[in-house]
Amino acid sequence: MAIDVYDPIPLESGTLRVIPLGGVGEIGRNMTVYEIDGKLLIVDVGVLFPEEHHPGVDLILPDFAPIRDRLDDVLGVVLTHGHEDHIGAVPYLLKLRQDIPLYGSRLTLALVEAKLKEHRITPVMNVVAEGGRTVLGPFTLEYVSVNHSIPDALAVVVRTAAGLVLHTGDFKMDQLPLDGRITDLRAFARLGEEGVDLFLPDSTNADVPGFTALEREIGPVIERVIAKARKRVIVASFSSHVHRVQQVLEAAAANERVVALVGRSMVRNMGIAADLGYLKVPEGVLVDLKTALELPDDRVVFMSTGSQGEPMAVLARMANNDHRIEVGQGDTVILASSLIPGNENAVYRVINGLTKLGANVVHKANARVHVSGHAAAGELLYCYNILRPRNVFPVHGEYRQLTASAELAIETGVPREATIVGENGVVIDLKGGIARVVGQLDVGYVYVDGSTVGEITDADLKDRRILAEEGFISIFVAVDRQTGRAIVGPEIQARGFAEDEAVFDDVRPQIVAALAEAARNGVTDQHGYSQAVRRTVGRWVNTQHRRRPMIIPVVIEA
Repeated sequence: MAIDVYDPIPLESGTLRVIPLGGVGEIGRNMTVYEIDGKLLIVDVGVLFPEEHHPGVDLILPDFAPIRDRLDDVLGVVLTHGHEDHIGAVPYLLKLRQDIPLYGSRLTLALVEAKLKEHRITPVMNVVAEGGRTVLGPFTLEYVSVNHSIPDALAVVVRTAAGLVLHTGDFKMDQLPLDGRITDLRAFARLGEEGVDLFLPDSTNADVPGFTALEREIGPVIERVIAKARKRVIVASFSSHVHRVQQVLEAAAANERVVALVGRSMVRNMGIAADLGYLKVPEGVLVDLKTALELPDDRVVFMSTGSQGEPMAVLARMANNDHRIEVGQGDTVILASSLIPGNENAVYRVINGLTKLGANVVHKANARVHVSGHAAAGELLYCYNILRPRNVFPVHGEYRQLTASAELAIETGVPREATIVGENGVVIDLKGGIARVVGQLDVGYVYVDGSTVGEITDADLKDRRILAEEGFISIFVAVDRQTGRAIVGPEIQARGFAEDEAVFDDVRPQIVAALAEAARNGVTDQHGYSQAVRRTVGRWVNTQHRRRPMIIPVVIEA
């Protein structure tokens, strides 16, 4: 469905403007901009991971275009937690202005700092905690503890002259969390009593009935799987999932195994978590990879990255026999994470590859080895009833999930006209307890491709998909400019189309005839002849082979 793009109305004094530049209508790339009285506040700056229709792309960033010329007006960036889809694009924003202050919890900022070192950026960081308050010009910020699949997650309260906004970040309501840190519903209730003018809830699981299962239910399952394993165990998870790594360490210790962390981001993030006290490492359990490879198979657990089937991550390389850890008959592989939408095929390819090598692959579909970090419908209903928000703008979800979240709000009494289901770039103004859509910006994807940022376009990706799926045909011919007579060629080369060159015997005479016909019709330039060749070959390959390869004519004039 095409988005109706239109310029927003001028922003009135004392009105709060909210613009999501990512994370609305998609899982990832979370970024929301708040503006009042000429000043900007940003909540989260995350990345989106590429899918199969993004060949060659490493990361996808939010579109900074709407704020690129206003970076001096940005008073700060608040980061709700340390997952890549909320912090991964921070380096790319700070490359535009390095001294933008960052605000976040201790673990979140430690993860960001390590990431920024790789980009040679020294950030301005301000550690905050639940119950704290920060005043940034017209914005007064408060922080509320929320439970998620990474420690130290925070919801953000944004107070302005236009009203009070609650932005949850990612959260759930695990009542028996591993770290004892629950979502602070008492703070939510106080905010509800005060009056929440606009609520931006995490909607990732809004279409999932009931309540998210407890994290502590996973530990015993992992321990039982490891106890039954005859040889090596490999556990794959997100590199920032501290709680899951903690459970693996404890399960390994209970089974007298050691654990080796595998993957650069896993080693880095867990080192930070251990140093800060968020990861409790049982004595003697953690060893380096070299040591683990020298131990008997039944003494080792490898904790790796690659649970989403990323082609260059550790687990995918194991499945392709392209890693120091060679998976074999009798090994056990545990995928301890949920699937990010769009990654299903890549993950199942890895599962199939590991199974062919003889491994027993345990994943969410055949054992409870993971629970979500996001609130399900029952938990969101609790939030709506506690907060009684005047207006709701669901974020952090695909369109069906945003719609489900809005419907939950309506069921609890929020007027339908006070719920907004939008797209990235929607412009919402809040004043006097009323939130309304006042514009729609044209924001797109910004692709990171190797060392280039934003230079790859959707047209380039379309060409890559054609090359990957249909191949290409190049045609070289030298012509007499006046008569269109082919002096040399046509010489035809193809890749990914057909191995036998004889397949082009039928089209060569057609190309010669088309060039002569073009000359009779008054064509005397290279471009005109090239177009004649392209049309002829395109028509032939479509009608004879039902294919649409990339066609590259090279015509020179003799």
